[in-house]
Amino acid sequence: MILYSPITGEVLTSALNYQPRSCFVMTQLGGTTSPGLSEIRSALRTTFEAREITEIDANSITTGRDFLDKIWKQILAVTIGIAILTKGMPASTIGNIYYELGLLDALVIKTSDFKIPSDFLRTEYITFHTNFERHINQFFDNIFEREVHYSLMSDLMKVDPVLSIDYLRRAFLITGDHNYISSASEIYQENLQAIDKQSRFFIENFINT
Repeated sequence: MILYSPITGEVLTSALNYQPRSCFVMTQLGGTTSPGLSEIRSALRTTFEAREITEIDANSITTGRDFLDKIWKQILAVTIGIAILTKGMPASTIGNIYYELGLLDALVIKTSDFKIPSDFLRTEYITFHTNFERHINQFFDNIFEREVHYSLMSDLMKVDPVLSIDYLRRAFLITGDHNYISSASEIYQENLQAIDKQSRFFIENFINT
């Protein structure tokens, strides 16, 4: 659970503001809207509302500080990511989205006329209008099914308290169930002397969420 800043390369020393049941959306946010983008975002919001998921993007908060640092911390604070790519997006915007995809394992939604680069051809993606509702709900079903897996893995990995707590953190980010925080706090207190100083910082940040 030790994190290193992509800006300085040093260990993160500031707290993260975890956002359970949230999805970080990576797409074009300014300028002339590319074709299809508004329609995709509207369809996504319908799904978010139905599943009680909060939508977050790079404009959700203003810090007045380093923009990359803000994006990185927003990504660390969630467990779900979606990238939207459409033909006509500026090359600089597409480059930013690909960078963010490197930071967060995310689903790609694209318009039919957007060509996926060769490095992403093995990555599963959704083409908008091609059974979109069915595919997007399958994606979220898969995400929420991971909660049970993470909870089970936490129980199995109690010999490694830091890893066990990290599985609880991931389960919490999916559901927002504070029972996972309570369980993490118990494991932490029982193994306090065996946990290194840097890991303590991140664990305390989580259990104090």
